[in-house]
Amino acid sequence: MINGAHVIIYTTDADADRAFFRDVLEYPSVDAGHGWLIFKLPPAEVAMHPAEVGAHELLLMCDNLEQTMADLSVRGVEFVRPVERQQWGVLTAFRLPGGGEVGLYEPLHERAHDL
Repeated sequence: MINGAHVIIYTTDADADRAFFRDVLEYPSVDAGHGWLIFKLPPAEVAMHPAEVGAHELLLMCDNLEQTMADLSVRGVEFVRPVERQQWGVLTAFRLPGGGEVGLYEPLHERAHDL
């Protein structure tokens, strides 16, 4: 039985991005050896969206986007997309120290992990 999912973020600066998840997002982690941190994520969902070419994207969810952005901004987080309201949620994205982007959104739909 499948009992979880493991997300991999490929980055040009893994140490900086690990420090960001540890120190800024304050996610708990385990050390898999030699400082290789694996982080506990909040409950997750997965959705399939139609596209011409397959790809993956990571979006973290929050209850209040405006407040979460304010909290993260105080910690030096750089938001790289303007806030956009869609039918399904309000979203933005922030930059990781290694250069990648992570989406952040407040769902306006029922959350699957509440089932």
